Amino acid sequence: MGETVKTADLAEGVKPRSVRVVLMALMIAMLLAMLDNMIIGTAMPTIVGELGGLDHLSWVVTAYTLATAASTPIWGKVGDMYGRKGSFLVSIVIFLIGSALSGMAQDMGQLIGFRAVQGLGAGGLMVGVMAIIGDLIPPRERGKYQGMMAGVMALAMIGGPLVGGTITDHLGWRWSFYINLPLGAVALAMVTAVLHLPKKERGTSRIDYLGAALLTLAITSTVLVTTWGGNEYAWGSAEILGLTAVGVVSLAAFLYAETRAAEPVLPLHIFRSRNFTLMSVIGFLTGFAMFGGVLYLPLFQQSVQGASATNSGLLLLPMLLSMMAVSLIAGRVTTSSGKYKVFPIAGGALMVVGLYLLATMDTGTTRLVSGLYMAVLGAGLGFLMQITMLVAQNSVEMKDMGVASSSATLFRTLGGSFGVALMGSLFTSRVRETMTERLGEAGAGAAGGSAQLDAASLAKLPDAIREAYQHAVAAGTHAAFLLGAAVAVLGFAAAWFVKEVPLRGAGPAPAQAGPDDGTPVAANRPEPVAH
Repeated sequence: MGETVKTADLAEGVKPRSVRVVLMALMIAMLLAMLDNMIIGTAMPTIVGELGGLDHLSWVVTAYTLATAASTPIWGKVGDMYGRKGSFLVSIVIFLIGSALSGMAQDMGQLIGFRAVQGLGAGGLMVGVMAIIGDLIPPRERGKYQGMMAGVMALAMIGGPLVGGTITDHLGWRWSFYINLPLGAVALAMVTAVLHLPKKERGTSRIDYLGAALLTLAITSTVLVTTWGGNEYAWGSAEILGLTAVGVVSLAAFLYAETRAAEPVLPLHIFRSRNFTLMSVIGFLTGFAMFGGVLYLPLFQQSVQGASATNSGLLLLPMLLSMMAVSLIAGRVTTSSGKYKVFPIAGGALMVVGLYLLATMDTGTTRLVSGLYMAVLGAGLGFLMQITMLVAQNSVEMKDMGVASSSATLFRTLGGSFGVALMGSLFTSRVRETMTERLGEAGAGAAGGSAQLDAASLAKLPDAIREAYQHAVAAGTHAAFLLGAAVAVLGFAAAWFVKEVPLRGAGPAPAQAGPDDGTPVAANRPEPVAH
């Protein structure tokens, strides 16, 4: 059967090769969750051409995002209560079922529904990977594996659009979903064969269904507000205000319900840890900056710098390579020294500088210069991406590892949702204003009324309109990234309040001062054992 991984061995560092076998399986599962949206984005024009339903196009992405965000904290709690391995395998199976059904969809309604099934599984994939790594590898040793996670992220962002385009052109759009099946089968087989975690005794407490329902309602309302606001509906419309009210009320009800539940789906006591709360805030702001950057950088390079949409993944290469290299270095230093506070501070500073530099781009900015600016932003993200998860996990007891991982993932996802929505609304508004200023209402309408034209579409426009549109996109990019830089300042400020609590190692944990210091009392933090 090959090498099996026993938690006690890993905690003592006896079988590092076994760690890599398990991590390979986990990285494949992580790749599934991250690669999906990147591949589907390239295939969407072909999907709409065959299935129709252009008016519902945004729901193909929204349904997936909603289901992922809403299910993330529930997967984390289920893993804590009933065992990590079983819940992780179930999430892979659900994701694969959703992928197969999406590939067989006959109309847009079916595709949206099946994408929601996919999203339910995807929520468990990311949480499962992070929580299992948290169980297997002590925080002090976890840094050395950060490069693998950053590499998977870079591979998904760079390779996704290229793979999606190739598959759609040669095999058809349905294989954009079917490609998940062999990868998922490999992950299932490897996890089943090599991953052995301690068996959890099933407790007498029931799952907090009321809390799960209220949290789902709050998350759904929030994601819909950020997705629809300024696009489908005006920010001041009855629909957006109503969803906002539902979100606020359901969140308040959820917080009250969690104080009464025997096994809360999101235990509020974990937020008593200063470090955990700060990492949640910094993770939210990191997601805000990263997803906004990933969305609007290729748009700028395609519209203003004339780059091909086919190579949209490669356009992000300076940012992604920088992020991967810095994440690897930060992980190695953390493992060797046990020190980490400097990284959130440095990451926050570089993120502010990188976003500000990107905000200075205009129609005369070369690809080399924009690439250097992207590398600065990538370095900032590299310092933050994995360190936030590591410190968050180190700040809770072992029994709360799942909810800590799911909470950190959830805040990053919500940050990305807010970032895309708010930066997008500002971008679109600024583009239209600039077009109207330069060409008047009639001239702006000649560009199709769209804030997103690719290089091929731009080439067909008259010179005056094309030049005006390029200036408009540059103005929109400036506004969007300036907002990102302002938000990133909050993350930089928050990083200074992180307390450098020693990372747990393979041996017995030393006693800590308590939750205000960011780490729970060691007596309540049992080390995992093999079964």
